Amino acid sequence: MVSTPNGTITAPSLARPNVAGRFGEFGGQYVPETLMPALSELAAAFHEAYPHPDFQRTLQQLLKDYVGRPNPLYFAERLTAHYARPNGTGPQIYLKREDLNHTGAHKINNALGQVLLAQRMGKRRIIAETGAGQHGVATATVCARFGLQCVIYMGVHDMQRQALNVFRMRLMGAEVVPVEAGTGTLKEATSEAIRDWVTNIETTHYILGSVAGPHPYPMIVRDFHAVIGQETRRQCQEKWGGLPNILLACVGGGSNAMGLFHAFVEEPSVRLMGIEAAGQGVLSGKHAATLTQGRIGVLHGAMSYLLQDEHGQVLEAHSISAGLDYPGVGPEHSYFKQSGRGEYDSVTDEEALAGLQRLSRLEGIIPALETAHAIAYLETLCPQLSGNPRIVINCSGRGDKDVQTVANALQATEFSSL
Repeated sequence: MVSTPNGTITAPSLARPNVAGRFGEFGGQYVPETLMPALSELAAAFHEAYPHPDFQRTLQQLLKDYVGRPNPLYFAERLTAHYARPNGTGPQIYLKREDLNHTGAHKINNALGQVLLAQRMGKRRIIAETGAGQHGVATATVCARFGLQCVIYMGVHDMQRQALNVFRMRLMGAEVVPVEAGTGTLKEATSEAIRDWVTNIETTHYILGSVAGPHPYPMIVRDFHAVIGQETRRQCQEKWGGLPNILLACVGGGSNAMGLFHAFVEEPSVRLMGIEAAGQGVLSGKHAATLTQGRIGVLHGAMSYLLQDEHGQVLEAHSISAGLDYPGVGPEHSYFKQSGRGEYDSVTDEEALAGLQRLSRLEGIIPALETAHAIAYLETLCPQLSGNPRIVINCSGRGDKDVQTVANALQATEFSSL
């Protein structure tokens, strides 16, 4: 047991997940029997390949020369000054610049690792789901790089919101399949990708894009994104010789947050904070604040928190950010919430848009709408802090994909002041 600024928590086990693929009571494999051999094959391939020197040599070389890692840990001087107290003290704010990766988001880390696994398993057809389009772009990119067939499932509503990314995927040779069911967003796209996988399991690898889904996906996606936190840890040592006080990241499925958090989970002095999408408000019924308002249930093969009604039916999620518009969350985040190791809160669409404008005007960095949720939370967090704590925010993606959505929203609401 350890103490944190918010009370007493249980230190998570070093073995996450356990041999049953669970993080505490969360995770597991709630899937059709036909998927079990593929999940077992994937877990075996990952455990054989990931620690192997040849696999790591190839992965690290591609992360360096193709993705452009390491990306900077940038001190946001003017954003820091914005939150300084009258006496000049205040939180010191740093941005981990995942937006500078090739394709413009953290998603490339996982897509690259999984396509290397697919090659080792002899799978030449790749499928994926995408919401904001960044995972789809990353998957299409690595499939083009390695000459693999690529099929991306995407909700029709998300295709409208992310038309630029749809064009990018098709330009790189991917087939983008519109999913019209339900709300036409990420939940339906994920369901359709799973149906494809069940049908074509002998020839196809499913590159799941977040730390969600059945075991071993939450573990695999987390470990391929762990490079974010590993680099951050080294860069903190280089810049001030210590650890950060707070890690802050947006949470939809939760992949960028888990990638940042993983290297610091066993450091009780480091607060792990995830920010969900409150949409039009958590009491409005139009939000995606799964950990804030959800209940425990099963979605897409894993037990976790999810948005559901009193009959257990999954509710529609809403966010101005297509990447956060998902009614579930990765099971390890649920474990962190339940154990108290992670702290989770939410910000509204309007607050996220204000955060996006604030970072754009103060630092010349236009973040993705997902990242803007973490930026916006500084308005709540900074007044609560004392001294000069160091905050690292994961700038998980760049904002050019969201420019039209932001322009439409700002024209509609006319809130544009800092």
